[in-house]
Amino acid sequence: MSTVQQFRSDGHGSLARVGVAVCHGFTGSPVSMRGWSEYLAGQGYAVSLPLLAGHGTTWQDLSRTPWTHWYRDFEAAYLELAARCDTVFVAGLSMGGALALRVAALHPVAGIAVVNPGLTFSDKRAGYSGLLKHVLKSVPAIGDDIKMPGVTEGAYDRTPVAAVHELSKLFTDTISLLPRVTAPALVFRSTEDHVVPESSMDALRAGLGSPELEVVPLANSYHVATMDHDSPQIFAQSNEFFRRHCGAI
Repeated sequence: MSTVQQFRSDGHGSLARVGVAVCHGFTGSPVSMRGWSEYLAGQGYAVSLPLLAGHGTTWQDLSRTPWTHWYRDFEAAYLELAARCDTVFVAGLSMGGALALRVAALHPVAGIAVVNPGLTFSDKRAGYSGLLKHVLKSVPAIGDDIKMPGVTEGAYDRTPVAAVHELSKLFTDTISLLPRVTAPALVFRSTEDHVVPESSMDALRAGLGSPELEVVPLANSYHVATMDHDSPQIFAQSNEFFRRHCGAI
């Protein structure tokens, strides 16, 4: 894998100065968000989908990458769009949802559209990852939780425990910043998700500072819903949300 996976579009037409920074998830790559990004680019938005540090290479690389580097890479994509657009939105899947929320807490985004955002863990062992990482290098993969047969997001085949510890730090930090998120938020939530637990949604609802939170249930997709049966719904409804909040409709 390489940085070729990254996607960027300058935008065109009436939406050329409306940007969307898009973020993939933990152990994944831009592959999971490529379809959504290309759809938005086709609508005319300026789009930036970066490859986060430690991703798209080997899980051993990820095990050596602090969470601040993941955030740095996504924030840079947002800032690059903000420098040339009048309005910028953030979008993300899973951990990418947490990173999008963190950007929204620290920058004046116009809105947030996230899919199965991660803020908590389903595996209780994650709470001990700071200790476990010294004796256990990796655990089985979490990727490809997709209902549609034959679809793969190209995630790592192992999950580095040291990176889970970094992810826990990101989650804790982001939850603490949620009250500062005041932009409108659109959340797509799969009714069956084998990766992100419902406690993530509880944390989001409890902490979010925004007066506008819309949660859209996805009945026919698992965790990586951006590549699953409900992806056309995600694409269309996020487009309508972005248009509404940038004044295009």
